[in-house]
Amino acid sequence: MNLAYTILSFLLAIIILVAVHEFGHFYVARLCGVRVLRFSLGFGKVLWRRYDKHGTEFSLSVLPFGGYVKMLDEREGEVPAELIQQAFTRKTVWQRMAIVVAGPVANFILAILLFWVLLLGGDKGRIPVIATIEPNSIAAHVGLEVGQEIIAVDGEATPTEQSVAKQLIERLGETGNLELKVRYSDSHLVYKLSVPLNEWMRGAQDPDPFKGLGIEMTPIKPIIGQVLPDSPAAKAGFKVDDKIVSVNNLAVSDFRDFQNAIRPRINERVNVEVERKTLAGSADLLSLWVAPESFTEKGVSYGRVGIAPKPLSEESVRYYDYSVVGALVAGTKRTWDTSGFVLLSVKKLILGEISTKNLSGPISIAKVAGSSAQNGLKSFIGFLALLSVFLGVFNLLPIPVLDGGHLLYLSVEVIRGKPVSEKVQILAYQFGLVLVIGLSMLAMYNDIMRL
Repeated sequence: MNLAYTILSFLLAIIILVAVHEFGHFYVARLCGVRVLRFSLGFGKVLWRRYDKHGTEFSLSVLPFGGYVKMLDEREGEVPAELIQQAFTRKTVWQRMAIVVAGPVANFILAILLFWVLLLGGDKGRIPVIATIEPNSIAAHVGLEVGQEIIAVDGEATPTEQSVAKQLIERLGETGNLELKVRYSDSHLVYKLSVPLNEWMRGAQDPDPFKGLGIEMTPIKPIIGQVLPDSPAAKAGFKVDDKIVSVNNLAVSDFRDFQNAIRPRINERVNVEVERKTLAGSADLLSLWVAPESFTEKGVSYGRVGIAPKPLSEESVRYYDYSVVGALVAGTKRTWDTSGFVLLSVKKLILGEISTKNLSGPISIAKVAGSSAQNGLKSFIGFLALLSVFLGVFNLLPIPVLDGGHLLYLSVEVIRGKPVSEKVQILAYQFGLVLVIGLSMLAMYNDIMRL
């Protein structure tokens, strides 16, 4: 992946999300009559600035990893008598709470709008039919069978593979029973299965819930449907409609078998046997050599050759069409569900149900930003929406240096009838700063280990 492209994609994503977040604070502050002194994107040396008619400085600084809105505040120095009523500290506690919460709310609104744009074009997902079951796995022991569709997990309907994965991920690290409902595609009979879990996949890095159960979903025939121009596969002579037979003499029966064989072999020469139909209708067996190039997924580098399988048949995919209002409702629900999922992940990290090795820092985020941008505008918009939800939820956590910490102070002020003392705030701020820096260093360490 082009490094400059990755960096530019990352910077674009950060600038958009930070600008929206800070605009939320700025807009509500103005509505509440607070004088805004500076609206800054980035930190450090100012590269560009301008002033509006209200005297607010809008600036762009050299370090783009964040931003801030500086308001008139009696705690930061003497305020002229004629401006005293425009100070943040002179506003009611409810106005101050509105200003603080406006940043995360702006991120949630952005996520809803981005999901709405994506869903206006419809949505689709693979029907969650079991393709393979690993011997002696959890799935084999409880009686799951190939060809069954998972229609519900823990009472929650699962119409697509993605929805099944989401429900399974919510049970990572837990002990108890996982309740499944399954049926065969040609039958209306529903079978209920109870899957016993014991600290399921606790501590696993990059856990795959399907592999954790011992299943793979939705068979994908190993027939090439697309060969990207100038890709390793194109240079090696792969063609559309080739059927992949083996990789390094290992038989391939599903396209994922081919992917699993290719992904760990970055820049290694791999022998692939393909079956190619001739004009006469017969089939020739060809031996091709290809060296996978590197790409990034979830912050980890893998190999790929630049081919895609033939699209799944209509019977293997569920399609959803939305009206303008329906897409907005669905986008709102997706934002809500994603927020809950982030909070659940935080809880599991605190309880040790999922490993801290799964924390990602700026390097991983940059890689995903670049990868999503390379995969097209829709992919990048989806990445922005998810990251916007994460930013909104993270800022609402009750950590003193974050918006959630300020909300906590103001909530205490509502209950006590007076502000939290400055000494307590300073001590809490120092604790929060150490906590955030510690988490950032851990995430950066994980990024480096993935490299």
